[in-house]
Amino acid sequence: MNTAMNTAMNIVEYSNSYSKEVTDVFYQSVHAIDNGLYSLEQKSVWAPYPIDYQKWQTRLRLKSPYVLLINERIAGFIELEDDGHIDCMYVLPKFQRRSVGSELLKYTIHKAKAQGITQLYVEASLVAKPLFERFGFVCKQKNRVRINNVVLENYTMTLRIDRV
Repeated sequence: MNTAMNTAMNIVEYSNSYSKEVTDVFYQSVHAIDNGLYSLEQKSVWAPYPIDYQKWQTRLRLKSPYVLLINERIAGFIELEDDGHIDCMYVLPKFQRRSVGSELLKYTIHKAKAQGITQLYVEASLVAKPLFERFGFVCKQKNRVRINNVVLENYTMTLRIDRV
């Protein structure tokens, strides 16, 4: 994959050597969200500081996300579970609005089809919801998730990929 800026994009399987950088993408992505969408308090329970790198290393080893590299640096990642659940998709703030999320989603749909998965589902944040809608995901319900007495809203969305 190449963008018009002649930037080398490549999606690879997760490696443990990516653990810290992928975790930092998550943390930075959440904390870059406009405070009008999610408050500082909401972002702090979603992506707390200090960052628990050990917890994330264990999680990433189990989830084995797809990682998008731009010029050999991690720009974003996405997790696809065997049942079609997209658990996480985050893009480093400096690479947002540069097709990273779209490329990760296209790749994941392709991989899901190859695995025989016929439906994808995600709990999309307010920020990610428009991207999933552009790919044909349909909003099934609005969710209110409580973490340490702080409420975060997201949306359960689905996509039938046997028709895509």
